[in-house]
Amino acid sequence: MSQNKNALIRYKTIDKCLQNKYRQWTLEDLIECCSEALFEYEGRDNPISKRTIQMDIQLMRSEKLGYNAPIVVYDKKYYRYEDEDFSITDIPLTETDMNVLTETVSMLKQFKDFSLFNDVSDILQRLEDKIYAEKSHTQPVIHLDKNEHLKGLHFLEEIYQAIVKKVVLVITYKSFKSAEEKVFDFHPFILKEFNNRWFLIGKRKENQPITNLALDRIISIDYNLNLPYLEQNFNPEVYYKNVVGVTVNTGLQPRRIELWIDANNAPYVITKPLHSSQRLIKENEDGSIIIHLFVIQNYELERILLGFGDSLEVLRPEYLRNRMKSILQKGLMRYENDPD
Repeated sequence: MSQNKNALIRYKTIDKCLQNKYRQWTLEDLIECCSEALFEYEGRDNPISKRTIQMDIQLMRSEKLGYNAPIVVYDKKYYRYEDEDFSITDIPLTETDMNVLTETVSMLKQFKDFSLFNDVSDILQRLEDKIYAEKSHTQPVIHLDKNEHLKGLHFLEEIYQAIVKKVVLVITYKSFKSAEEKVFDFHPFILKEFNNRWFLIGKRKENQPITNLALDRIISIDYNLNLPYLEQNFNPEVYYKNVVGVTVNTGLQPRRIELWIDANNAPYVITKPLHSSQRLIKENEDGSIIIHLFVIQNYELERILLGFGDSLEVLRPEYLRNRMKSILQKGLMRYENDPD
């Protein structure tokens, strides 16, 4: 158990003791009660020093924890609350506390597709009730972009549990490029969100490369309990280090990609890098910039570069420059004829 959690248990125990005004509490009594409380939570003896409880009382009295507990000593021996009705659990929330709680509740509710967060739904409801009672209802000031109508979100919980429990999935899948559904075993490693879409990362077989499946293309999910789960020690931080998005083209090495960005978009690219490898090479007199990335070329990178339109130019490598040129030329041809 963490030291912070131990401390919270001690604070609550001391608070509970001092609320009992029908008993006199010595320092030794408080030590004994805190020791018993920690034993109940940890299942083993956890000796508490006299100095620790004295420091706890001092902290509870201070503004550091926000308690400002009116703990006094009388007869040079006994501890009590000067205000008999005081409790650290009844401290009113400040306006700052309320604002933080409001936004925290709002953000947590974005993850309602996971039972991990369903477990705290009752807590969130009570928090919302508390906040509503303490302040007038206001709109949240933080809004997370989320597509509620995206297909496949109902699979999040099943997949999450399969990953945690290391269970092989049987997936019925239909990609955009396939005319028919396919059914196959899949060893799930992680769930990854990119550009407001969810992807399942894993392997079909041990000798096959790691791949990603879009949740919105999954038709159904079952389990293969007879097939041993692949233990891969998959590290997503390492695996995705050199890519933008979710597609890692096996066999390709990261390459230096040099880009020109016009003056209007330069500040945005500088403050919000396209990738962690982004470096500024040159600032031109007209306000435009030249940057380089060190990444593996993939579909997601191309979509992002094309999204800049005429505000971006690929300078190198030649292959990527020619590919962008070809795509833009084909796009321009579509605008040369009037629509039907």
